[in-house]
Amino acid sequence: MKRLIINADDFGLTGGVNRAIREAHENGILTSATLMANGAAFDDAVQVSRSAPRLSVGCHVVLVDGFPVLEPTSVSTLLDGKFSKFRQSLSKFAVLSLCGRLNEDEIEAEATAQIRKLQLAGILVSHLDTHKHTHIFPQVLRPLLRAAKNCGVPAIRNAFEPVRISLLAERPTLWKRLTQVKLLRSFAKAFRRSVKEAGILCPDGALSIAATGALDETLFRILLENLPDGTWEFVSHPGYNDAELQTVGTRLKESRAQELNILTSAVARDIVRSCEIELISYRDLALS
Repeated sequence: MKRLIINADDFGLTGGVNRAIREAHENGILTSATLMANGAAFDDAVQVSRSAPRLSVGCHVVLVDGFPVLEPTSVSTLLDGKFSKFRQSLSKFAVLSLCGRLNEDEIEAEATAQIRKLQLAGILVSHLDTHKHTHIFPQVLRPLLRAAKNCGVPAIRNAFEPVRISLLAERPTLWKRLTQVKLLRSFAKAFRRSVKEAGILCPDGALSIAATGALDETLFRILLENLPDGTWEFVSHPGYNDAELQTVGTRLKESRAQELNILTSAVARDIVRSCEIELISYRDLALS
């Protein structure tokens, strides 16, 4: 049996991203989304989620880029020393994490505050993931799992992606991303063990992380036609490349509109059907 959760990250980033997520859900194959508690369009995203009751909504925990929900003085190890905001550099965050320089209590407190903000807005938080997948690092995962348990969140993203040679054959320019994905798989065994010990659910892995920013119909087809048995998550970033998005510091601009087109296309539905894939949400995962 092949089951697939199709999740949109960055819910709450801009109004155009929110609108695209709603369209991909109502007119396409999107089943879940993760909401940024510190997103500029947070309130609009809450309204969108209320009007789309079948959309499973989780928390997109942000520890890099943007500002904390808590007072900066209470999460000082997570912040750029010059400013009261998170570090922008994922590589610097990773080094500090692996060297034990990030305070786990601060991570747990900030993640809890972000989850609670969604819950106080009436969101039934079905799952967690993190901006730029920072929870693959053990020092982030441990406090995040504690926050999930304390807040009653049943599931978390398994951000480890199988490396597909067919992707590299089709798109050689992805070699760097695929190499990074392969190297990061060294954390996968410890991730699965920690999640199991915490009693938190997760899929068997994720798809389209390496293809982020480059996804097109061809890569979408390759990923789904090579989907193994089990329950997997397809990570997506639909949106509108409008004036509001142009003001946001993200490399994903034109690609968001491309992903929206894919997720709402008849071709995508046909691929899902021909591959005999059952689409589910994170809410369904918790109930199964």
